[in-house]
Amino acid sequence: MKIDVKHIQIRGKAGWRYRRKIPKELRAAAGKLEILIPLGGTEQEALRTYAKAHAQAEQQLRLWSRPQNAVQGRGNSGTPSPTDFEQFRLSRARLKALSLDPDWSGAEDAEDAEALSRELIAEHIADQYPVDESGQPVGIATEDRALIHALVLGNRQQRPAPTLKDAKRLYLKERVGEDGTKRMELERVFKLVREALGKDRKLSSLKREDAKEVRDHMLDGRKASSVDRYLNVVRAVINHAVREFDLAGVINPFMNLEAAPKDKAEPDKDKRRPFTDAEVTGITARIEQHAKVDLQNIWRMLRGTGCRLAEVSGLRVTDVHLHHAIPHITVEWHDDRRIKNAVSRRNVPLIGDALEAAKEAVKAAGNARMLFPSYGRPKGASSASAALGKHVRACVTDPKATTHSLRHLMKDRLRLAGVTKSDQDIVLGHSSGSVGEDYGGDEARLEVARRALAMGLSNA
Repeated sequence: MKIDVKHIQIRGKAGWRYRRKIPKELRAAAGKLEILIPLGGTEQEALRTYAKAHAQAEQQLRLWSRPQNAVQGRGNSGTPSPTDFEQFRLSRARLKALSLDPDWSGAEDAEDAEALSRELIAEHIADQYPVDESGQPVGIATEDRALIHALVLGNRQQRPAPTLKDAKRLYLKERVGEDGTKRMELERVFKLVREALGKDRKLSSLKREDAKEVRDHMLDGRKASSVDRYLNVVRAVINHAVREFDLAGVINPFMNLEAAPKDKAEPDKDKRRPFTDAEVTGITARIEQHAKVDLQNIWRMLRGTGCRLAEVSGLRVTDVHLHHAIPHITVEWHDDRRIKNAVSRRNVPLIGDALEAAKEAVKAAGNARMLFPSYGRPKGASSASAALGKHVRACVTDPKATTHSLRHLMKDRLRLAGVTKSDQDIVLGHSSGSVGEDYGGDEARLEVARRALAMGLSNA
C-alpha cells in the first residue's frame, strides 16, 4: 500500500516522517526552515500517527504567525507590572487569541487535539528560555509563566481575588481615561489608602474597620470637607469594581462613612461667602488697572453671568453667539475643558457689560480657536484662578471670599429679585433633582435665563 498524503516522507531504514516547509514570512519566528516530526518505522505506524503530527504542525504555524502579541508579550518597561488578577485575565485573552478554550476542562482522550495544542505551545514557550542543570527552564517572564499555567490547568486554574489595585486600575481605564487632573487625584487618594492599610488588600477582605483606618489617616492634617471628597472617590472606585468584576456578596465598607458627623462638620454655607457690592467695585477697579485684557474680560463675564471660572476661561470662540436674537455663550464639554456635570451644560445669556466683554474677547481672539488662548488649555482655569485670586486677596482679606464668590453673589441677586428656584438653576447650571429639568427646548430655556438674569442684574 502506498501512502499518498501531504507532507509525509519515507527515509529508508530511518522510517517515515512528517516534513513541511515553513512559509518565508514565519521563518524568522520559527528559527528554522521546515517542520520535521518522526512518524514511526512502518507504514501502518505512520498512518496512525499522521493526524497527530499534522495537528501539531498546524498549531505551530498559528503560533509562529503571532509570536509578539500572543506568546512573547513581555510587556513594556513603562507600564506597571500586571497584578495577579490582571495576569489571569490576560492569559485568558491570549488563549482566545490562540484559538483555545479558556474554560477547557482537560483532555478527553489520548488523541485530544486541544490537549496536544496546549502541550505544544507550552513547550514552545519554555524552549525560549535557558535551562538549569536539571533541564528546567529558568528566568521565565511572569506573563509567560501565567500562560503556561493557563495552558496546563484550563478551568482548574483558580481566579485570583481582585484587589484595591485592580479596582483603581479598572476605574482609571473605564472612568477617568486621559483626564490628567482626575488621574492625579485618584493617585493621591489611593496613596493615602495604601499608607493607611499598609499593603494592597483583596476587595472581599475589606472591613468597616479598614475603612475607618483610611478615614482617620486622611483626617491627619486635612479638612473634613477634603476627606469627604477623597472618601467619595474611594467609594466610587470600589462600587465600580464590585459591579464590573461580578463580586456577588461583596459589600463596600466605605458606604455612608463620613469624615465628621454632620452636626460637627463645617456648614456648606460657611465655606465661601458672596462678595459685597463694595468689594466687587474695589476688585473690579484693581483688575482694570493691573490685569491683562483677557483676565479683565473673564472677570467681567463672570460678574455678569454667574458662571464657574472654568466655564468661561475654557470657552471656544464658536461657543460665543453674538448674533443670536439673545446673545449668549454655550457651556459644554470639549477636549480642552471639562464641565462639572451634565446639568452644567447650558446656554447662558450675555447682558450689559458681560456682552461687551464677550465682544471684545472675540475680537481679540482673532483666528484662535479658544476665546482666551492663555487660559483655554488643560489647567488653564487654575492659572486664571491664581491670577484673579491675587487681585481678590489684595482687596479682601477674608479667606471665605474668593473668585467663586461672584457666583454666590449672583445666586443672592437672583433670590432677592424673586427669581424662582427652577429658573435660578437654569442660569447657574444647578440640578433641581427633578425629572422635569430635562424637559423643554433650548430656546425657551434661554429666554427664561435672560429674564432671570435681567431681574438679578437690575439692581447690581
